[in-house]
Amino acid sequence: MNYLLIALLWTAYCVLHSFLISIRFTSLMMRILKEYYAFYRLFYVVISLVLLIPLINYSVQTESEPILTYSLPFTIIRYALTSVSILIFIRAFFFDYDFLTFFGIRQLLEFGRKKSQVHSNEIRKKGLLGIIRHPLYFGLIIYLWCQTITLTDIVINTVLTVYIIIGTYLEEKKLVLEFGEPYIKYQHEVPMLIPFTKAKG
Repeated sequence: MNYLLIALLWTAYCVLHSFLISIRFTSLMMRILKEYYAFYRLFYVVISLVLLIPLINYSVQTESEPILTYSLPFTIIRYALTSVSILIFIRAFFFDYDFLTFFGIRQLLEFGRKKSQVHSNEIRKKGLLGIIRHPLYFGLIIYLWCQTITLTDIVINTVLTVYIIIGTYLEEKKLVLEFGEPYIKYQHEVPMLIPFTKAKG
């Protein structure tokens, strides 16, 4: 029963997390908040973290017997993959993406500035973004499954993996709306979630 509750709680978190950044809801917030929408991204990040803390705390406290044990050579493989996932995350987050925009800091720095915002249709294709369209999600999936030890881990990781895959497809739709034809071209050039595979999907 605890595992079902954990699955439901994590699913609810994922649904809320996705809803708060959905096109429909953010468009509504833009109409309501107007220029103060610049604060929304920071609010989104903060509320996501605040809700995540009790969820993780409850999941950790749930009694769950280990169902996997790692021994050589699997321990080495596990730590190697974990290290790779962390390196992917660091590279993508700090070099391939604009982490200030991700946290909503850049929006605050630019708040109130009187300048025309010209939208650029240029797609970033350098670094990991030239190999995979969503390196952060790829690295996160690797990291999650390298930490799998208990049944609780499997339940949570399954929910999060499904959410990441669904969320990636939803984000792709947003990016097509935002960038148009250049992003559609990018989709045909670079694979979405698995490196060195066929693009578009």
